[in-house]
Amino acid sequence: MEQAQPVVFVLFVVAYTLAATLWDHWYWKIPNKLTLPMFFAGWVYQGLFNGLSGLADGALGFLVGFGFLFIMWIIGSGGGGDVKLMGGLSVWLGFYWSIYVFIVSTFLVVLVTMGVVLWNVITRGTKATKKKLLATGKPTKAGDKRPRETLEQKQQRRIMAYALPIALATWGLLLLGFLKDQPRLPWLM
Repeated sequence: MEQAQPVVFVLFVVAYTLAATLWDHWYWKIPNKLTLPMFFAGWVYQGLFNGLSGLADGALGFLVGFGFLFIMWIIGSGGGGDVKLMGGLSVWLGFYWSIYVFIVSTFLVVLVTMGVVLWNVITRGTKATKKKLLATGKPTKAGDKRPRETLEQKQQRRIMAYALPIALATWGLLLLGFLKDQPRLPWLM
């Protein structure tokens, strides 16, 4: 059973993050039919391989992974699919790895966003970049309500799907864990 744990973990986590990344890229959303089975499978995985301590670690991981992104979604800074993606993944990752993935993926988002903005400023100019990347930006007359941004307008402003940085962070950390034993792999904690 011990030898099966890393294989099960890597197969499920890599397949899930890859599927979520592709789905998010193609359809700009991550469906429940992908996230919910992974969420429930994570509890089964933790219970079978790690017992009560694994279930507790999965719960703390869920609290961190789902919790941070749920707050971001509430304040309008993240997508609902991203919340569900981390909710399903964080049960598998546990507490520490959910934090690691969140930190690394956030760093990747900041890095890519800065690069995209800089590239747009260089190639389009400041004014065109501002118009493209900021919400509607249409001036209104005093007292008029600003028109609501459509879903299509939001998607045009979107720089990247968040599933990709989550996947890259997860895969990169797993690779580091295998090669350097740092961070310590989730099933060894």
